[in-house]
Amino acid sequence: MKHYSELDEMSHDILRELGNIGTGNAITSLSNMIGYSFSVELPEVEIVEYREVPDLLGGAEVFETGIMLHISGDLSGIFMFLLDEAFTKSVLNSLLGEEDRDLTAMDEMCRSAVCEIGNVVCCSYINALAKLMNVKIHVSVPDICSDMAGAILSVPMIHFANVGEELLMIKNRFSAEQLSFTSHVLFLPELESLSKILKVLGV
Repeated sequence: MKHYSELDEMSHDILRELGNIGTGNAITSLSNMIGYSFSVELPEVEIVEYREVPDLLGGAEVFETGIMLHISGDLSGIFMFLLDEAFTKSVLNSLLGEEDRDLTAMDEMCRSAVCEIGNVVCCSYINALAKLMNVKIHVSVPDICSDMAGAILSVPMIHFANVGEELLMIKNRFSAEQLSFTSHVLFLPELESLSKILKVLGV
């Protein structure tokens, strides 16, 4: 198998469980880091085509903050954590104090804080994937970008244009202190790694 679309329902259930475990670990880590008591709905785990992602985020012009990590080792690819504007500002206010921030011109302290949040969240899913497959995965230093969704997604989409058309998207809805937030985690594996994942899920 070389495409997510070839998976049967049982394999989809395994991916959903991966999303559940990763989300649970991410919530625990975020709560400890930020000091919020988060509640979260059951994550939505979908296999979607690259070109559908901007619309699923609310449109190509929706403002998002993206944190991207490259993985290597037994699996290769990209993980990306996307936060909406309200979530990003709330987290920064909690960590660094209340302030009216321009997310398109974050200083080094803000960028570092957001990168660490993205690193914590993505590694929650990466560790769950590594445990599921019994493999070793190395993680790069995170990159950050705050821009319209279409612009943020253009980098990984161009990079993987010759690999395939599908990715795994995990959508989470958080609640904390009477506020609601939405975040997305995208996983774009390279073709060889996707084949390994599908082989494990297809057993």
